[in-house]
Amino acid sequence: MDGWILVTGATGTLGKAVVAAALDAGLSVRQAVRDTTRANRATEAVHFDYADAATIVPALQGASAVVLQAPPLDANAPKLLGPVVTAAKDAGVQQIVLISAFGVNHNEQAPMRIVEHLVIDSGVPYTILRPNFFSENFSEGPQAGTIQSQNAIFLAAADGKTSFISVKDIAAVAIAAIQQKATGQEIDLTGPEALDHNEVAKIISDASGRTITYHAITSEQMSEGAQSYGMPEPMVAYLGMLYGVVRAGHAAGIAPFPESLVGRQPTSFEAFAKQTNWNGGAN
Repeated sequence: MDGWILVTGATGTLGKAVVAAALDAGLSVRQAVRDTTRANRATEAVHFDYADAATIVPALQGASAVVLQAPPLDANAPKLLGPVVTAAKDAGVQQIVLISAFGVNHNEQAPMRIVEHLVIDSGVPYTILRPNFFSENFSEGPQAGTIQSQNAIFLAAADGKTSFISVKDIAAVAIAAIQQKATGQEIDLTGPEALDHNEVAKIISDASGRTITYHAITSEQMSEGAQSYGMPEPMVAYLGMLYGVVRAGHAAGIAPFPESLVGRQPTSFEAFAKQTNWNGGAN
């Protein structure tokens, strides 16, 4: 395809996977990041900060498609992403692939649902992806630290189930949607089964050879722990809302995977766990 694929959040867990998938497909990629020293050295990186409007237009220059992500746990996503959507239209971007969130289409007030409407109403051809919680949250994301240091998972999820999905599967769909110009679509993305966190701990235990234990803490305990690690209050509140969704059973849905786009089924959590080096991340 002509032009670049601009990937925002390119040094995050999902962003790295999207960049890798694009490079594997032989596509040209520009990484939009706050710190270019942390970017993949195999392709271009440009300074990009949602809070600095002067960085948005230069990053989009020459891009034919944008994979757009919001900063994690940010309730201000509409304010931050709105200018990027407008600038993408002005720059002649041919497709926006928005990484939204599973279930937001059932709540018109959800920040990412508002962003979805901004993208849909922009006039730019779009693909909206709504992934569930990442499998990689346990290997390199928020839960990785306590798994490594304490052989434990501490979450206010009670016995709620989640259909976890690997970021590699999300990335594969994002890049296939660009290659195949699969626009005008809204795609929910989940793994093939829903698991509670006791089941997650058992699968990781079997794969790692260690005994991992899930501790179902209260929402208040989780909030206090997040604050003790320096998480800002708005992000703490957002985190609490997310795990309220899990406890209510709303993260347990299983969506048909777009096999027609990527030619395969999603990775099960068990397969993900077996492919992961639990002393250092995914292989």
